[in-house]
Amino acid sequence: MRTLIAGCGYVGSALAQELVLSGHTVWGLRRDPAGLPAGSRPLAADLTQAETLRSLPSDLDFVIYAASAGGRREENYRAAYVDGLRCLLTALAPQRSSIRRVLFTSSTSVYPQDDGSWIDEETPATPTHFTGALLRQAEDLLWDSGFSAVVLRLAGIYGPGRFRLIEQITKAEARCSEGPPRYSNRIHRDDCAGALHHLMQLPHPKPLYLGVDDAPVDICEVQRWIATQLGQPLPPTVSEEQAPPILRANKRCSNALLRKSGYSLRYPSYQDGYSAILDEWRRISPVPPL
Repeated sequence: MRTLIAGCGYVGSALAQELVLSGHTVWGLRRDPAGLPAGSRPLAADLTQAETLRSLPSDLDFVIYAASAGGRREENYRAAYVDGLRCLLTALAPQRSSIRRVLFTSSTSVYPQDDGSWIDEETPATPTHFTGALLRQAEDLLWDSGFSAVVLRLAGIYGPGRFRLIEQITKAEARCSEGPPRYSNRIHRDDCAGALHHLMQLPHPKPLYLGVDDAPVDICEVQRWIATQLGQPLPPTVSEEQAPPILRANKRCSNALLRKSGYSLRYPSYQDGYSAILDEWRRISPVPPL
């Protein structure tokens, strides 16, 4: 199989490594392709600059669009997801009939619900913020392109080398909000790659899946669990008005459709994923017991 990963960063590189091991010929496209996984072929290009996409590999079987915005500004999101995807689809147009599938990594941020309700692929995605609105625009752009297309809406991605939540605990910066649970959703980087690889292989995939683990959970439960594992003080509780933005999201995303398709999660819960990350973090930044 010949596969192009456009935006071959944190998730894309993990997927590239997995595909190379399974026998794919993989091209990793990004502005600076240095440091791609061994066995993948570097492709230096800017997705928003059409002239840099004139030398794409031919006879591709699969294309994965896994770009990231690189910033929270509206222009970053528009460039990465709408403009970049449009440029790539235009460059791939001569191969439309031969490419088996184009997969796009979107986000569960397209769902504005904040009442703790359950979300699945049938839930209307009517985002109220530009981040979700631009992702929805990109999804429709792909679905309307004429390519066989699958969108994977990912929740909060965590994994090796991502220590933000751990460092908030060790620096006593984490806070819990009083009141009812505030549900958060996540997926390990290796399950992002694994789910994409799985969806590439399905003979007749659905056009949309949610990429989340089995355990939507109160973010304060996660923080307290990490603190306990590290022997650190539990985060203090503050009023809802004082709570940081991470505590204001509140929905539970279901992975039932992805599970039903045959995918088996490698890290079904935050405890499974964070145990390995905590071991990695301890090797780098050991914290003496209090």
